[in-house]
Amino acid sequence: MTDEWRGWREAAEAALYGDEGFYRSPLRGPEGPAGHFRTSVHASPLFAAAVARLLTGIARELDTRTITLVDVGAGRGELLTGVLAALPDGLEVTPYAVEVADRPPGLDPRIRWCAEPPAGITGLLFANEWLDNVPAEVAEVDAAGVPRYVQVRTSDGAERLGAPVAGADAAWLERWWPLSAPGERAEIGRPRDAAWARAAGCVEAGLAVAVDYTHVRDARPPFGTLTGFRGG
Repeated sequence: MTDEWRGWREAAEAALYGDEGFYRSPLRGPEGPAGHFRTSVHASPLFAAAVARLLTGIARELDTRTITLVDVGAGRGELLTGVLAALPDGLEVTPYAVEVADRPPGLDPRIRWCAEPPAGITGLLFANEWLDNVPAEVAEVDAAGVPRYVQVRTSDGAERLGAPVAGADAAWLERWWPLSAPGERAEIGRPRDAAWARAAGCVEAGLAVAVDYTHVRDARPPFGTLTGFRGG
């Protein structure tokens, strides 16, 4: 370990998606994220049934019996498994799981495992609680009223203020999350904007859906939204 300082985006990238990161490390257990927290995907088969109905409706609108379903941030394939079980007869679905972790053993062989969404999707791209896990920079206002990038020390997670926020990041803050009072914080959402644009751009015909936490622009929390949990 060193006293290297880096931005929040880089630190979060390593913590979540590095070789020993939360979403990739085999030390987290074969059950993956579901062993640590639940989303709607894990809580009830009703969620998968709702996605199956949405997919069926898209197929009807597109006048096709052959359709693609892409689950972005698929975990261990729980949602796709549930949707396949809930589909009506006669609808042929090609399911893709987009995930950084390795394919889990015993997964339905119909599910195609990949690191990026396929291009030219005709059907549904579904991202459940994915965008909140796209790492972003954190900014904080200093004593002089200047928004600065927050840096994280590798060795112990301590923070300090770095360079002033500038360029496209500053423009994003001004539009979407303006800061003024010393101590106020924001997450600069440009990487999430770009990630969603790339994912949604893979849909040639059909629908792209993101399900996630949100708040409106005029009610941003003054100290940001990042929250950590230990032991569930």
